[in-house]
Amino acid sequence: MRRTLVGVVTSDRNSKTRRVDVKRLFQHQMYRKIVRGRTICYVHDENNVSKVGDTVEIVESRPHSKTKRWELVRVVQSNDEVDSQLIREDQKAATEAAEESAAE
Repeated sequence: MRRTLVGVVTSDRNSKTRRVDVKRLFQHQMYRKIVRGRTICYVHDENNVSKVGDTVEIVESRPHSKTKRWELVRVVQSNDEVDSQLIREDQKAATEAAEESAAE
């Protein structure tokens, strides 16, 4: 039985590789307090589907490289904020270019 986890993509710089943070809660051994922790998993994303901020489901797999031992199953929730920021930046650049050409 393969383990499946759900986490958030924190880096998509490399092609076909994603860095996913999986949040977890555990009890401290000595103080018995519930502590937040995270596990960083490097995930193989064959089609470069996911992007930063997406919530993804990953599954344990054979080793793809020294650190990559997980595969992307699906994107649970996509992050639209990143897309809207890119769109705003493109619109801003387009308006600045239009203003420069109108000034000349």
